[in-house]
Parts: sequence; structure tokens; C-alpha cells
Amino acid sequence: MFWPMFAVAVGFLGLAVLAVFAVKVFVEAERLGRQVTDSARRISRAAEDLERATENAARAVDAL
Repeated sequence: MFWPMFAVAVGFLGLAVLAVFAVKVFVEAERLGRQVTDSARRISRAAEDLERATENAARAVDAL
């Protein structure tokens, strides 16, 4: 009777460990998603700045 109860206890312990790791993965995935969103915004802002600088440079060349 000991071994079946031991196997059930080890099974529950394994599930608890997997649950902890699942929560950790979920938290890290959300953090990565926020970082990707922030990076996309920064890239978009940089692209807009570059576009404005290009237009200003083109105007300056046309003025010559």
C-alpha cells in the first residue's frame, strides 16, 4: 500500500512543479511581449524621425 500512495504523492508533486514552471513561463512571456511592443514603438518613432530628416534634407538640396 505504501508504493501506490508514494507514486500518487510523487505525481502530485510533479504536477505542482510543472504548475510553478508554467506560471514562470507565462510571466516571462508577458514581459517579453511588453518589451517587443516597446521596441516596436521606438522603431516606429525612429522611422518617423528619419523620414522627417530626409524630407528636410531634400528641401535643403532643392533650395541650393
